[in-house]
Amino acid sequence: MPLNRKELLQQVTLAMAALPLPVALHADNDRYFKHSMVYWCFNRFGSKWEVQTQIEVAVKLGIKSIELSQPKDWPLMEKAGLTCAIVGSHPFTEGPNHKNNWDKCRAILLERLEAATHFGCPNVITFTGFSNGLDPVTGGDHCVEFWKSIIPKFEKAGVNLTIEHLNSRATESNMHGHPGYQGDHVDYCVDLIKRVGSPRMKLLFDIYHVQIMDGDLIRRIKEYKDYIGHIHTAGNPGRHELDESQEINYPAVMHALREIDYQGFIGHEFIPTRDPEQGLQQAIAVCES
Repeated sequence: MPLNRKELLQQVTLAMAALPLPVALHADNDRYFKHSMVYWCFNRFGSKWEVQTQIEVAVKLGIKSIELSQPKDWPLMEKAGLTCAIVGSHPFTEGPNHKNNWDKCRAILLERLEAATHFGCPNVITFTGFSNGLDPVTGGDHCVEFWKSIIPKFEKAGVNLTIEHLNSRATESNMHGHPGYQGDHVDYCVDLIKRVGSPRMKLLFDIYHVQIMDGDLIRRIKEYKDYIGHIHTAGNPGRHELDESQEINYPAVMHALREIDYQGFIGHEFIPTRDPEQGLQQAIAVCES
């Protein structure tokens, strides 16, 4: 009988755990995707790993990047052969949708662009910001005008300016959702990207956030293949591990990314509820299944 999804996830996890340690953790040459761990998830929750521990775990699991990490930590990461797949910038609460944020956003984005260029990071993150009463049309117009003013510098540097879509629906604490975020629908964010009109303006397709707000993940991945610059994972509901307790069919979603020949990083941005290393190993196994 065909396995159902829950049984498949359980068997993949058990199979990975049963492999000899060097094979299970280091056999990344046959992996399709480049995997990345998101610094804040494993620093603020679970075991609260400092950067050195994160580096050790990344090397052990064959993870290539610790993203949204601080530039001060990059020399340590570089020694271990790690990169930073996407660089943090201005707060997601204060974006260019409000013109009074433009100077602050421009300063930090250009500072992070310089750092990303020096270290070889492919993406710098940006956000619309919270609406705070501003209508989406005006907010979107402001974002497009602002991004158009700085995107030539990203084009010259060969670095992507990558906007993240966030959900505004989940109201649980601890970064489950962001009520009030202007760019809370992925179609809206893609429209802004199209209006900027640059090959260096990209979308951070966060599977967790898209599932909550819009769904139809596989169709959207294929429709927006030319705009996706980075991927985030987490289980829904809860923003936890990619296990049998959540609803997203990650093997099918990852198959869609293979079909579009996605070459970027897969950033694991789940909030751990158990041993974070085991959760990361499981996430890699599920995405590569």
